[in-house]
Amino acid sequence: MVAKGLNPPLDKGMALPPVTAWADFDALHDQPALWRDALAAIAARHSSGPVRQMTDGSALVALVGQQLAIKLYPPFLRDHFAFEQALLPRLHGRLNLPTPALLASGEHEGWPYLVMSQLPGQVLTHVWPALDETHKCQLLLQLGRLVAQVHALPVENMAALAPPWSDFFQQQRSRCHSRQLRTGLPARLLAQLDGFVQGPLPNGPMVILTGEYTPMNLLAQGGKLVGMYDFGDGLVGAREYDWLGPLCFLAAGYAERCAAFMDGYGAVLDDNLRLSLMRLLLLHRYSNLPAQIACPGWQDATDFQALAAGIWP
Repeated sequence: MVAKGLNPPLDKGMALPPVTAWADFDALHDQPALWRDALAAIAARHSSGPVRQMTDGSALVALVGQQLAIKLYPPFLRDHFAFEQALLPRLHGRLNLPTPALLASGEHEGWPYLVMSQLPGQVLTHVWPALDETHKCQLLLQLGRLVAQVHALPVENMAALAPPWSDFFQQQRSRCHSRQLRTGLPARLLAQLDGFVQGPLPNGPMVILTGEYTPMNLLAQGGKLVGMYDFGDGLVGAREYDWLGPLCFLAAGYAERCAAFMDGYGAVLDDNLRLSLMRLLLLHRYSNLPAQIACPGWQDATDFQALAAGIWP
């Protein structure tokens, strides 16, 4: 239960270290003792329940009692905070799948934070390996329907909280080669990269993109999806960008799984779409093919057309 009345002053405890870039934030995330006091102080403003730090994922998160979750953003990700703060009430209660309710927001030592409701269920990452193929395809069908449902929502003021789609990809193209070199794209593909990513991208109606239809941000129970969370990486852009999470982490290399997701969404893969998806994957803000493609042997592809056909048969 959320505490009523005036919020008590925060007990600062150990100060948060200065964080100005992803490398700093990743290093901080890997040392929970450095952010334990901050989350405990925030939690005390909203509940008397016990605080449990969550070390999975990339954000600073704590569960408080059985009802609340706190997510703390570094100052350099204030735009991610603002997007999730606006999107949580937009999604809550409007989908066939539960999403967290936004209960409060604030700031601690210049770091913005959100207080949300907890959701039941197990993270899909832990559930997926035990499912048989029939259940995996059924879950992907359900996930495709969920993504389509989110994309049908009106964009409205969310566009003002995201970079313009064309500007976003202009920036991603300028960084693409160095990123793919750093993350280990095979040399034969790296040699073809610059020309390939200049090709056409999907350019349909702009929709709300959560960017997080991955097994790390979905909850399951009894072989079905029961919840979805984490929307700080959202954008407003072409719908295909949101297909990458399911089609890479859950369906890569399996024609039946790809078809199940696409059937749920109400779309069909063809060769041109596969190539567009391949460009989106290479230009994704977190592109890292060795970590994102659950498809053994993909590194042996001779070109991007062959790679796309192998990932999404």
